[in-house]
Amino acid sequence: MPGVIEIPARLIRNHSEKAPEWLASLPAALDRYVDEWQLTVSGDLMSGEASLIVPVVRRDGTPAMLKLQSVNDESESEALALRTWNHDDVVEVYEDDPETSTLLLERLEPRTLDDLPDHVEATRILAEILTHLMVIPAPPGVRRLADIAGQMIEDAPAIIPLLVDPADRALAQRLVAQVAEVLPESGDRLLHWDLHYYNVMAAHRRPWLAIDPKPLAGDPGFELMPACWNRWDDLVATGDVAQAIRNRFDLMLEVTGIDRDRALAWTAGRILQNVLWFTEDGDTRIEAELKAVTDALFA
Repeated sequence: MPGVIEIPARLIRNHSEKAPEWLASLPAALDRYVDEWQLTVSGDLMSGEASLIVPVVRRDGTPAMLKLQSVNDESESEALALRTWNHDDVVEVYEDDPETSTLLLERLEPRTLDDLPDHVEATRILAEILTHLMVIPAPPGVRRLADIAGQMIEDAPAIIPLLVDPADRALAQRLVAQVAEVLPESGDRLLHWDLHYYNVMAAHRRPWLAIDPKPLAGDPGFELMPACWNRWDDLVATGDVAQAIRNRFDLMLEVTGIDRDRALAWTAGRILQNVLWFTEDGDTRIEAELKAVTDALFA
């Protein structure tokens, strides 16, 4: 019989409706991998938005983190991506089970770039990591930005009319046009797709390492949007949100060398993606922060 565990509330909130069977399977899954990979649980259970994270110790005494997550388009290539990038840039994978997307990962320090007091320095570090990640070609089997962006363009005509403000609808249509223009050249680099401040953690062997990719093959310009609207309070605190957004965007371009026009076009794609997601989920107006990023970069 599997042991009794207390599943973190955030995980229950996020998955009780869409994946109740997966939640129910977690106690047995934890027991299974503790046994198969000869682990000892060494701390309280934690969670991300979509995974159960368990501090463990390997048989040889190495601290590690066991990551239990449901199998989906985002998780199934995670181990492949982490092993494809340079070991000095990302968290190390000790073990993985492709059938369940379960990972045994290097244990990192409990600090992220979100904890770094200077948000400008945090952005520079984020850009430096991206500079290393973006030069690696995507391996076969990783989802393609061309398909993701093409689906956005296909879905947009049914979703955009749900926006109640004509100005919002017009903005969304402009974003669609920008994505359509660059769609034929969508790129082939291995993208993280979720490279924000919380997904870069401190480590013993390196100052900072990237974690939790949602692997994608595509243009590195698609990676810049998270830096433009995470750590939002820091942007507000500057007294000029629009200029602060532009400063972050410019810093990312300066460090990475990504072409500005392509970066703008693919950032439009990221904004459109969020507009479509939020509208599908019931929003009838474009979120104020998305509008602020759009106005700052495209006005």
